[in-house]
Amino acid sequence: MFTIKTYNAISSKGLSRFPTSQYIIDPAATAADAIMLRSFKMQGEPVANSVKAIGRAGAGVNNIPVDEMSQRGIVVFNAPGANANAVKELVVAGMLMACRNLTQAWQYTTTLSGTDSDMSKDVEEGKKKFVGFELPGRTLGVFGLGAIGVQVANAATALGMRVIGFDPTITVQSAWKLSSNVEQMDSADELFKQSDFVTFHVPLVESTKHLANARRLATMKDGAVILNFAREGIVDDAAVLAAIETGKVHAFVTDFPSNLLLGKKGVITFPHLGASTNEAEENCAMMIADQLRDFLENGNITNSVNFPNIRMSRDGKARLAIANTNQPDMIGQISHIIGQAECNILHMSNESRGQLAYTLIDLDLQPKQQMVDRIKSIPGVLNVRVI
Repeated sequence: MFTIKTYNAISSKGLSRFPTSQYIIDPAATAADAIMLRSFKMQGEPVANSVKAIGRAGAGVNNIPVDEMSQRGIVVFNAPGANANAVKELVVAGMLMACRNLTQAWQYTTTLSGTDSDMSKDVEEGKKKFVGFELPGRTLGVFGLGAIGVQVANAATALGMRVIGFDPTITVQSAWKLSSNVEQMDSADELFKQSDFVTFHVPLVESTKHLANARRLATMKDGAVILNFAREGIVDDAAVLAAIETGKVHAFVTDFPSNLLLGKKGVITFPHLGASTNEAEENCAMMIADQLRDFLENGNITNSVNFPNIRMSRDGKARLAIANTNQPDMIGQISHIIGQAECNILHMSNESRGQLAYTLIDLDLQPKQQMVDRIKSIPGVLNVRVI
């Protein structure tokens, strides 16, 4: 029986993926096998030694101390792409709101008064203040071509926009899904120079902080639109406000309000609505539930942010799942201990990712605890499970 500790309200469709005959869902569990959460901030939160995995029902994992979990051999999962359509739709809505001045126009109509005839005259007079521009023929720069960025790029292409993209780490899977009409830029600087709109779909790390800064904004076409539905900090908000004052930037649409931005001219803010649809929450929860189940029951890893993806069909009487630092002779030491215990390796798979590695080993016998303890004692081994 496995125990899943939950933070936040997790979609019932996701939780229903855990069969009640094998799983207990308990938000108050003190010795859970896995944790499932959405936006709850785990920094400083105690994580029991029994925890083997953490699943974030969303894409970003800034609310999880990933480095600390890695040192403990705890696999952290996310759900890339499960909320992609929701974010894509909001980006398209943001572009339309900005280029057609929809928020200002709506606010204008809330001030109307008098008879219907009076309002009709005011409407005809007032609409001149909100003349906008159309999307076809404009250039959208997409920074980050993962699951969300690809959908945004393809949608903008379908709307008649010229789309350019920059992502030095684009995967083969994303490239296959990307419209052939999307043009590749050689640098972030070149993307800014050619864009009427720029949207960001990357995680917040040191290299992505303030991607939109004063220097790059100054190189853009006049009347540009900046959209940030990724993470707070990717855009230098103060630099954008200054660019709005000079007319270089027409509008800034962001999912991350702050005191600096509220009420400012040309700024449209939302309360982090990017993935806030029933469908996105359900998709994320179901994806994470499936990944946690496969990991707990089989040791397989899919969509981890700290350990390599690995999958191996089951064989034999037992499976060892071993997390360790990526260093020479680790497999040799593990194999030697297994051989000394007179166990035979039927199947083995090993993958590495940066400084971490993960190994699955199917054995012909149920291993004795003494053998498992010897493997745990190898310097660099972080975690050993018998499945």
